Amino acid sequence: MVAVLTVTLIVSSALVVLFVLLHRGKGGGLSSMFGGGMGSNLSGSSIAEKNLDRFTVAVALIWTASVIGLGLLMKAA
Repeated sequence: MVAVLTVTLIVSSALVVLFVLLHRGKGGGLSSMFGGGMGSNLSGSSIAEKNLDRFTVAVALIWTASVIGLGLLMKAA
């Protein structure tokens, strides 16, 4: 069970980082450093942004659950 939660934690961590970096920058951050600042008004639709928000929240919840699960299993062992 620990191995499954560890793999889930690693995969969800990478996905959360990827999804957060895919979000459009509001000011000037990492996304504008890679050229996202120039075409930010033309790129993406509101539906795609809402879906990206939903995926980010879902993966973050999976990440949180796996952290809590690993913590409980390590405390019990």
